[in-house]
Amino acid sequence: MNCKECGEDVPGEANFCPSCGAALSVAEAGTDDTTASIEVGALDPLHEVDEFPELAPGMGMLVVVRGPNAGSRFLLDRDTTTVGRHPDSDIFLDDVTVSRRHAELLRDEHGTTLKDLGSLNGTYVGGDRVDERHLAMGDELQIGRFKLLYLDAHGAQVVSEA
Repeated sequence: MNCKECGEDVPGEANFCPSCGAALSVAEAGTDDTTASIEVGALDPLHEVDEFPELAPGMGMLVVVRGPNAGSRFLLDRDTTTVGRHPDSDIFLDDVTVSRRHAELLRDEHGTTLKDLGSLNGTYVGGDRVDERHLAMGDELQIGRFKLLYLDAHGAQVVSEA
């Protein structure tokens, strides 16, 4: 088999071309990989959350605004919260576009940081693919087909008082 990008010979079990690094489709690679690829679409219009939850200082929350679990809320109350398709994930997103161990959310005194764990489809904040990003109130995350809205205690209190 040859890579469609550079034409180099690629071993049958490879998911990426060893010469140019181009991703090979499941059909090209001849594997039964269970993570599907997706196209990243345009940002959704401004999301409105009916009621902001009461969050303790330093806490954050993800609200699923698009995807099979739309409306679900995940409190970020641990120092490390795992996200993925693996059943042991703290935030279990059951869709083949999500890697088993897709991302982590790391909480410290400065807030919450999103870290991609080498996922196939990537992790996006505001439409930009990121390896690691500090999150701000209202950031839109895309993980596979799921779009999630990040809320934090400070931002929720400010918006609620307005």
